[in-house]
Amino acid sequence: MQKKIGAQTLRLSQPPAIISSACIGGKQEQEGPLSAYFDELSDDSFFGEKTWEKAESAMQKRALSRALDKAGLASKDIDFVFAGDLLNQCIGSSFSLRDFGVPFYGLYGACSTMGEGLSLASLLLDGGFGTTIAAMTSSHFCTAERQYRMPVPYGNQRTPTAQWTATAAGCTVLQSGGRGPVVTHVTCGRIVDKGITDANNMGAAMAPADVRLGQYIPTF
Repeated sequence: MQKKIGAQTLRLSQPPAIISSACIGGKQEQEGPLSAYFDELSDDSFFGEKTWEKAESAMQKRALSRALDKAGLASKDIDFVFAGDLLNQCIGSSFSLRDFGVPFYGLYGACSTMGEGLSLASLLLDGGFGTTIAAMTSSHFCTAERQYRMPVPYGNQRTPTAQWTATAAGCTVLQSGGRGPVVTHVTCGRIVDKGITDANNMGAAMAPADVRLGQYIPTF
């Protein structure tokens, strides 16, 4: 069967199933319209840790542990983990996985990291290179501000168009031949740059790519 259809889309011959998922969120997420969809929410932006970076690792660790528990699996049952965050050298993901002992591919796709992890996990499973793979990502408002804009303790004034990075982590476990929703196609995005230069308006920069991606999603 021809697996590549069109310029950017791949059809999977043995679609892997999503057998479990888990998500952890912070205080603002608790106050938002999607709060009911989180497995765990916390008023503590440090999640019991001493730094925001360690808090981000703690969120990932909890997300993976919960996803494994919901699937009735242990870390030894996972062939690979695809994980990433917004920090230098993916330290949030690296530190979160220290105690799990699972082969780890670090991803840095910013807002696309979860989609990238699901895509790569699905391709490996479809190719027979594993039976159970986890895809995971996280972000933390305070670590992202320190990394990309102004450290929160500076108390700088935000512009009306500035977005708030989520304080959250999510994990999905996929399995060959499992029961649940399946991944049938993977579409790889490409760079669409319309020359947006306002660092405080990420939405305008990402909108053209979202529109272009919608043109390539299979309808069959």
